Amino acid sequence: MKANLGCWFEIPVSDMNRAVKFYETVFNIKMHIEDFCGTQMGHFPFAKDKEAAGAAGALIYNPKYYTPGTNGVMLYLSSQVDDVSVELSRVEAAGGKPIVEKMQITEEIGYMAAFIDTEGNRIALHSKN
Repeated sequence: MKANLGCWFEIPVSDMNRAVKFYETVFNIKMHIEDFCGTQMGHFPFAKDKEAAGAAGALIYNPKYYTPGTNGVMLYLSSQVDDVSVELSRVEAAGGKPIVEKMQITEEIGYMAAFIDTEGNRIALHSKN
């Protein structure tokens, strides 16, 4: 394969401002909110280099088509400091709930942790350390 199959993700939200504040706090990032054809989107920062690893994505508010929840696909977001315990330590204070503490997947793959965000989505974290 030339690239990983995943190329874009959308995380459903019920309250865009609350969700943006949560993710900005947990990941120490700034997000950009825009209206896209009648759907509100909060964009995660993304690499300008088209060869960069990982997929770009956004928070999305459109209650007609998107419902937050803990069932379904598990999305893994990369630790921005290569240690999932750093982001996980910010989850509760930001209004979320840690549900899986840092654990090693395998030596080769690295570590994971998971949380429920302010919107009720189950999200995982990944890091090599």
